Amino acid sequence: MSINGKNLLGNEESSTGEHHFNAVDPASGEQLDITFTEATEEEVDLAVQKAEQAFPVYPKLPNKQRADFLEAIAFELLESGDELIKRCMSETALPQARLNGERIRTVNQLKLFASVIREGSWVNARIDTAQPDRTPVPKPDIRQMQQPLGAVGIFGASNFPLAFSVAGGDTASALAAGCPVVVKAHPLHPGTSELVGRAILKAANDTGMPEGVFSLVQGTSVDVGMAIVTHPLITAIGFTGSFKGGKAIFDAANQRKVPIPVFAEMGSTNPVFILPGAISERGDSIASGLANSVNLGVGQFCTNPGLLISQHSESSEKLVADLAATLSEQSGGTMLSSGIKNSFDSGIAEISETFGVAKLTPGRESSGNTVSGTLFSTDEETFLSNPSLAEEVFGPSSVHVSASSKVKLLEIARSLEGHLTATIHGTEADLEEYAELVVILERKAGRLIFNGYPTGVEVCHSMVHGGPFPATTAPQSTSVGTLAIHRFTRPVCYQDFPHSSLPDELKDENPLGIHRMVDGDWE
Repeated sequence: MSINGKNLLGNEESSTGEHHFNAVDPASGEQLDITFTEATEEEVDLAVQKAEQAFPVYPKLPNKQRADFLEAIAFELLESGDELIKRCMSETALPQARLNGERIRTVNQLKLFASVIREGSWVNARIDTAQPDRTPVPKPDIRQMQQPLGAVGIFGASNFPLAFSVAGGDTASALAAGCPVVVKAHPLHPGTSELVGRAILKAANDTGMPEGVFSLVQGTSVDVGMAIVTHPLITAIGFTGSFKGGKAIFDAANQRKVPIPVFAEMGSTNPVFILPGAISERGDSIASGLANSVNLGVGQFCTNPGLLISQHSESSEKLVADLAATLSEQSGGTMLSSGIKNSFDSGIAEISETFGVAKLTPGRESSGNTVSGTLFSTDEETFLSNPSLAEEVFGPSSVHVSASSKVKLLEIARSLEGHLTATIHGTEADLEEYAELVVILERKAGRLIFNGYPTGVEVCHSMVHGGPFPATTAPQSTSVGTLAIHRFTRPVCYQDFPHSSLPDELKDENPLGIHRMVDGDWE
């Protein structure tokens, strides 16, 4: 496959726009070859129209055929070989090993959703059979299952050019649900996005999918994305990125004549509570683990541990000092773009200059987009009186808050807004003594972690990658794991339908052999 800088509108390639742009190598600052054309409103409309035309056909295809499609995408991503990885490296400055691992993660999540479609029980079929002799009113025959929403708009993420972008979790779950997809590529890695888009289209054609099941549009301006969000045929949005971007999309979607759901994952500071027993038993290893987690991927993960809370003691002071020393010793890394690097610099400057918070790691001279890990420490009073200290600074930084007592530590926990994760380092005795902390954090985060680190999100059936606002706009859902499929569906009920007109999932003989609830019992 080759890159030509065009928008992929189903099987049609188009570049009618007048605005052009090039990717930039974050490590060298040099503009890369191949010029991309920003999609026009007319091109976005054509992509959405094609998705709408594909919708009556695509979800009605046999489960096996749609599962084969997802597995074919996975195959094509592997077949793209070094070309995809090398282009991605040049556009992101991410190391080869990281990108190889991310490609495998993307492949595996596509295969996981394929297995979910092939098995079929995900539709959550429920059947209440008729009781015509019931008095005083006969009971009708009522049957329910999940059905896809329609054409879905997906926004690629900057920090995961494979796993959360064109063929990432949002696209995989939407396609699995039976929804055609229009993807807005992230402008930091347009070449990577085009290569992945071409892999999806090849898989679609090889497995007999209707044209329009997938399209990819490019662009640097917000106009391209908003053209998708506001298009009347788009039924839902998946987004991973900044709070500013996600909230703007959410607001626009709710101001439409017909509002649509927005599943926006907008970042988090992922508080880590380090309890006294854990500090006494393994403070050194916790400090080392936290340093690695803060610096992982140059801190450009939405699960980066940006907030640490412990009770003041000599042992906690030593842990924080060890963490600062380890961060100072570790080498820096290149951020994804100059814009992200500048935002990081502004964020850490605000913490120290505006709020007067002590910086425990010495500043290093940096060149280009290179940054190093930064640790701050403050007291409970400063933190509680400045809620902005709990906001995400995207990059390798963390703020430690020293609580004077258990009461204050719990007060800090109650003050938090929504986060993707919340971590507790403790012993079993700590958990008993701080049982109230768990109850508080259950309302603050989508994933609670015990004696681990928030970076690293396992793709599996039980994972929750979500959380209360402002971490996401939809706390009842997840963007990772097979439950993500339900973001792009809605329950549809069939009352007194003739048996021949029912979907196979709801027919009496259960031809698909799926798990169903029948008259209140799962079978």
